[in-house]
Amino acid sequence: MARDRISLNGGRAMVLAALAGALPLAACAPDPPRVEPSHAAPTIVSLNPCLDAILVEIAGPDQILALSHYSRDVSGSSIPATVAARYGVTGGSAEEITALRPDLVLASIYLPQPTRTALERAGLTVATFGSPTTIAESAAQVREVAALANHKDAGKTLAARIAAPPPPASRTPIDALLWQPGEIVAGEQTLIAELLRQEGFTSHAAARGMGQADMVTLERVLADPPQVLLVAGDAPGQRHPLLARASAKMQVAAFDPALLYCGGPTIPKARARLRAIRAEAERRL
Repeated sequence: MARDRISLNGGRAMVLAALAGALPLAACAPDPPRVEPSHAAPTIVSLNPCLDAILVEIAGPDQILALSHYSRDVSGSSIPATVAARYGVTGGSAEEITALRPDLVLASIYLPQPTRTALERAGLTVATFGSPTTIAESAAQVREVAALANHKDAGKTLAARIAAPPPPASRTPIDALLWQPGEIVAGEQTLIAELLRQEGFTSHAAARGMGQADMVTLERVLADPPQVLLVAGDAPGQRHPLLARASAKMQVAAFDPALLYCGGPTIPKARARLRAIRAEAERRL
């Protein structure tokens, strides 16, 4: 079974994609055909941790027969552990999904074809989704999932939160480096990069010619510090005491890696964290 994601940061998503048929953020897949379930309130199994996150926000708990087992992985889930524990999980095999007899199966476009064929032969409806590369696309995907779950109003409400208008663009840009797990940076064609731009940050990495998944060492950070360093990893360099001593040169702010794993309902949470960091940066300027 694939560990597939709809991620805010392109690098982690592409690694997961290569490992197990994931949903790479930068993938250019055609929009899947819309699938309408046969029941007014369909029972659902989700095989994708990012679709899981959307589903628990908009669907009734009685509808969700199982989430992907990745949503119980506290090191990589965007769903709080207490929420994920309320639902059953599936490893993604056709046999266990079929045994649950859902009306609808949600999966990524990288669902293995033999699994999809087996599910459809068992009479199950399968809807697959690609990876949004913009905030607008993520909001549209939320509305589509909500429509399939027969919760259009909840989908509209969540989509509106995702697509909230950005602050005024007249503010002074703040130079920021997002230091992701593995000491890498995100590319500019990612959801998190779009959020950073919307919230008044400019990319320290892009200004220095760095791109998707390029590594940044502690030495490089200290030699050429950004105004704001967003630390989203726990590598030795990212936990080094020298970072605290460098606070006079740059603002060092923790950024929860869980805010990078998926789009959808993660976007408003990531936006709120960026606004808090931006407000602190403005006080320091």
